[in-house]
Amino acid sequence: MFRRVADFQKAWEQEKASTLKVLRAMTDASLSQAVTSDGRTLGRLAWHVATTLGEMMERTGLKIGGPSHEAPPPPSAAAIVAAYDEAARAVAKGVSGWSDATLEVEDDMYGQRWSRGLTLQALVVHQAHHRGQMTVLMRQAGLKVPGVYGPAREEWTAYGMQPPAV
Repeated sequence: MFRRVADFQKAWEQEKASTLKVLRAMTDASLSQAVTSDGRTLGRLAWHVATTLGEMMERTGLKIGGPSHEAPPPPSAAAIVAAYDEAARAVAKGVSGWSDATLEVEDDMYGQRWSRGLTLQALVVHQAHHRGQMTVLMRQAGLKVPGVYGPAREEWTAYGMQPPAV
């Protein structure tokens, strides 16, 4: 849980950059990649990450704009990247108007009472969760997966290291 706005802002910049790195590695053709016929596609997951920013923050009273949570995913990876980038910037801007005391305010979040500091933590973790799912689908689609919290398998040699044995 975040207790200081400055701590969230610092973490958000890193997490936003990581999410953009993953989103920018998608192609239009890869958006339809799914594990199963009834599972979310890569495009649907990416769009969910983009639309959740506005949906979740609206529950705190913060209106950041961005795509509606009910809107269908666009057929273009670039459109998903642009929508996410705009909404993620708006989150940072909106939260910059909060004080540290604002992070203690509780809101109704999905039938529970969450402090805004907890909501911000959930926003960060939610993205990380779905980035992990997305990278699996990206590998299955034949895309090069970017490293997020360290090098991806494809990046080890750029660091002068041998990829780990599988």
